[in-house]
Amino acid sequence: MIDTADLPDDIEALKAQALALMAENSELQQQLDARDAEILRLENLSASLDALVAAMRQAMFGRKSEKICDDQLQLALEDLETTEAVVIAEIEEDVLNDRPRPKRKINRGALPKHLPRIEVVIEPEDITCPCGAERHVIGEDVTERLDVIPAKFQVIVTRRLKYACRSCEESILQAPAPAHIITGGLPTERTIASVIVSKYADHIPLYRQAQIYAREGIKLDRSTLADWVGRAAFELRPVYEAMLQDLKSSNKLFMDETTAPVLEPGKGKTRQGYFWALARDDRAWQGTGPPGVCFTYAPGRSGKYAENILDGFEGVLQVDGYAGYNRLLKPNAPNIQLAYCWAHARRKLYELTLSSTPAPIAREGLQQIADLYRIEKTIRGQAAEQRLAARQEKSAPLIDAFKIWLDQARAQVSAKSPTGAALKYIARYWEGLILFLGDGRIEMDNNPVERTIRPIALNRKNALFAGHETGAQNWAMLASLIETCKLGQINPHDYLDRTLKAIANGHKQTEIDQLLPWNFKQD
Repeated sequence: MIDTADLPDDIEALKAQALALMAENSELQQQLDARDAEILRLENLSASLDALVAAMRQAMFGRKSEKICDDQLQLALEDLETTEAVVIAEIEEDVLNDRPRPKRKINRGALPKHLPRIEVVIEPEDITCPCGAERHVIGEDVTERLDVIPAKFQVIVTRRLKYACRSCEESILQAPAPAHIITGGLPTERTIASVIVSKYADHIPLYRQAQIYAREGIKLDRSTLADWVGRAAFELRPVYEAMLQDLKSSNKLFMDETTAPVLEPGKGKTRQGYFWALARDDRAWQGTGPPGVCFTYAPGRSGKYAENILDGFEGVLQVDGYAGYNRLLKPNAPNIQLAYCWAHARRKLYELTLSSTPAPIAREGLQQIADLYRIEKTIRGQAAEQRLAARQEKSAPLIDAFKIWLDQARAQVSAKSPTGAALKYIARYWEGLILFLGDGRIEMDNNPVERTIRPIALNRKNALFAGHETGAQNWAMLASLIETCKLGQINPHDYLDRTLKAIANGHKQTEIDQLLPWNFKQD
């Protein structure tokens, strides 16, 4: 409170003091308003994050019609994180100076050693001490920041000198021209690799790449870039075929399929084709086979296409519950065992919990499946023998209990009800679902191959459709090499550059295995 004894007797002085108090009050009110606005913005940000988490759950387990595609989620995250950075910057600037500043999100990992370092030494303007002596270096503070130079274009000028003999003037000598994938063309192999990676790994269609080149003054038609990609695809096909044969020599693979719209020439419409993905990923059980995936285009989803692709394969094939795979179990088919996917079984139960009248039976089933997955999490990365022993000890009793529960639950509901249909799905594929109990190499689900398909789906959203069946086959082949590089943490640009150079220089077909992605040695 203000002591009235301290108030001035002079009217003018009193007015001045009142005005000062009013100005101070106005400033404090502005700060409070800014703080309230900040609190509201943070609350909205928190609500948006909660909504995004719910959307991500829906994307993973929700009904197919309600799912949100991965790139939409990524865009939402980008916007939220950008907003968060703006808020923090404003706080640091001047809004909440009386409170501790929020910690920045810092990338504490070291920048890769292979990146070139450009050193900038900053010294004081004058190192003379006030005493008159010259100071000497006793240490230094070193920081590293990532710097990016936009795409740099350059022209390789090759001069081949000709030599002649002054005496006879008949013998002329000249070094042969370097071999290239596109003889007499503009691009180096590194340029072709860049176009392929941009299209199939970064999902930038060729016409957009042509626009990017044009900004740098390089005018290339989309058709020219397409010609480069097509010629490279032709030369890389033996590598792809060798990779597919290597995968089929394994005795444990994953398989899945996804749509591939293809334009029908002359009709202006698309018809539905499919990319069939055949994948190997033995890392979960310390297998020696390198991870890889091969996509094959087929005009349909019939099981005959899976049978053709798998010609020569014998072993365990992990798939979802698509009925087309039943063709592989015919007596005249190769010795193939089908292991089915618990993630699909779980998803059908999860969908029931989202209805207006959630089914208690579905919740019970989800809990039991979650218990199985918790065991799997503890043994991931162990040897197949250890995984098998743990499953026999811990998972087998849970499976026995689940089977009893499944039979009882099916007796309680109508087979035609949504709950009955979900339980029928599990019962129908039961033998394949429990195959993992007797083999430490088998996973509980088909997720490894589904992850390799996601980039295909993203490229499909950008490209909309393939222009021709041959284009779809090239798409499948080049995507196979790129996704296999990614599985092995190999830079696909470096791999394609070096592989195309090796092919141009006459790499022997008998040594084609040396060009497979998992045999590539990163510099």
